[in-house]
Amino acid sequence: MWDESEQFGDKRFDRLLTRAELETDEPFLIKRTADRSIVGYVGLGQIYRGPFLSSIIGYWIGEPHVGRGYGTAGVAACVARAFTPEPQGGLGLHRVEANIVPSNVASLALVKRVGFRKEGYSPRYLQIDGTWRDHERWAITTEDWDAVVARS
Repeated sequence: MWDESEQFGDKRFDRLLTRAELETDEPFLIKRTADRSIVGYVGLGQIYRGPFLSSIIGYWIGEPHVGRGYGTAGVAACVARAFTPEPQGGLGLHRVEANIVPSNVASLALVKRVGFRKEGYSPRYLQIDGTWRDHERWAITTEDWDAVVARS
């Protein structure tokens, strides 16, 4: 069971280091450029190869740093790495999915800014603090990302 109080601290950091060793995970710390301080996290989990070439993205920003663009920049950089072909140092994925609690307005706005599209609704998708919570399913494919990059 996921406990939101474990989002920060030594235990969480140790788990991130462990995940970095797995072929199914690509965790990244989001750092502020000015002083290299860690302000958040973004990562790809449940990376599937073969014909699926897909992953689920997760992210968080420390409370003092919310609303400053770090999350958007971190998620966009992670998506770019996901879709960059393997020979060029990326993961060569085709699809990245984000699952978001509908009341998380900031997170919904973030995925929209990056170019994700809403694909559906999953009742009782994930257990958080002992309660099964509904989530919206958002996704972006490499073709979507190419269109986002072309517009910028």
